[in-house]
Amino acid sequence: QVHLVESGGGLVQAGGSLRLSCAASGRTFSTNAMGWYRQAPGKQREFVAYITPGNNKGYAASVKGRFGISRDSASNTMYLQMNGLKPEDTGVYLCAAATTADRLVSITGIDSWGQGTQVTVSS
Repeated sequence: QVHLVESGGGLVQAGGSLRLSCAASGRTFSTNAMGWYRQAPGKQREFVAYITPGNNKGYAASVKGRFGISRDSASNTMYLQMNGLKPEDTGVYLCAAATTADRLVSITGIDSWGQGTQVTVSS
């Protein structure tokens, strides 16, 4: 299992940018699909983006063109660069790991979750 710790959240005005980090420990970081979910108050957790060990990437339609996901295998860290932030991007952002991208996107196939980091976008 992979242990995940997020950082980088905060308060930003609409149109601004933030970069989230997810530090991973454990033997399976290099072989796992990694990704981000978010959860707004009173709403279900929703998929944001994923990246595979082969650097294939996928994004939710709501963030495509604004967010960029990347991973650094040397430091076992994954990043989410968020640009053009909107108030509807507000929520707790959680790092996730699964054996494949399909399992990560399906949420039920996720093996490890981080504790989350709060992102608040003011209008």
